[in-house]
Amino acid sequence: MAQTAPWPRPALRGAANRLFTSLPRALHEARGGSPSSTGARINTTHTLSQAALPRQASIQYLPVNLFASVMGISGLALAWRQAGHQFGASPLVDAAISSIAVAIFVVLCIAYAAKAVLHPSAVRGEFLHPIAGNFFGTVTIAILLISSVVAPLSNRASEILWSIGAAATITLSFTIVSRLLRGKVDAGHSVPAWLIPGVATLDITVAGGTMPMGWARELNLFSMAVGTMVALVFFTMIMSRLIHHQEKLANEMVPSLMILIAPFEVGFLAYTNFFQRVDAFAAMLFYFGLFVFFSLAFKIFKRSIAFAAGWWALSFPIAALCNAALRYAEHVRHPAMTGLAVALLAFLSGLIAVLLFRTIRLAASGKLLAPR
Repeated sequence: MAQTAPWPRPALRGAANRLFTSLPRALHEARGGSPSSTGARINTTHTLSQAALPRQASIQYLPVNLFASVMGISGLALAWRQAGHQFGASPLVDAAISSIAVAIFVVLCIAYAAKAVLHPSAVRGEFLHPIAGNFFGTVTIAILLISSVVAPLSNRASEILWSIGAAATITLSFTIVSRLLRGKVDAGHSVPAWLIPGVATLDITVAGGTMPMGWARELNLFSMAVGTMVALVFFTMIMSRLIHHQEKLANEMVPSLMILIAPFEVGFLAYTNFFQRVDAFAAMLFYFGLFVFFSLAFKIFKRSIAFAAGWWALSFPIAALCNAALRYAEHVRHPAMTGLAVALLAFLSGLIAVLLFRTIRLAASGKLLAPR
């Protein structure tokens, strides 16, 4: 007697699966739908549900480079103060911008202190990062510049802030430079942010070149010497990396290229503030920084670079350039130089306004404190 062949259960199971899979599609097509829209609808629903998930904003992600905003706004306040002295600009402008700078500085100090208490590992990781760690220099520079901003209100407060800022700046510069001198540094990490600790020591003299304390003169001279040499060495290394390294800077770091003008413009301000004169050497510093500014401007200001907190890195070098131009224009008393100084002041004012607006909008959207 012939045996009946066994049922091909795997084959039947596969056929049933195909039937149940194709049935909804067939019914959808019978109603006039396109064959691909069912799957598209499922994918779209999944995508929308994923997009609807909020990104968790947290103080943990507050970037230390946001202190650069205090530097830029303080620099703008000092520029308008100089403009008031030279051109009779209203002191109310300086006072208003100074108030904004102090308010932002206080808010950021409280916020970053909260980050340090609640998320110490995040702060440690940021400090030890080969690139982000250099931006801690923006904190100490902000203290130094705030000391100049509040000077008309209280000389005593200015002296205390400057002393704290100078001590913190020298300590940080020593730490960062010592870390780099250990060796084994990736050439790709040679970025403009390296200049911040060096420029920070120059800012000690910018903010305190006329401090009355007996020990201030030697500290200013020491700071100017350290800042000059460190900035020159790092500037050479960074230029070598930008020219020879095959890997280009990431888009979000392109605005930081403007830091390359800082050693020359901040150097001009430190030199003229300490020696109380503008000579040929000071003029050379100013003009070379101006040349670098025009060389970089067309490379940096592009729509293709998305806005982020890192854009504030270009505010303080341009603020230094503006203050240097105003001081140099006062010295040479030439209409062309005066026009350049006024144009730079207008440009800096517009730039700070745009950066402030975009930062507020970024904070309102929750992206400022979102994980990156």
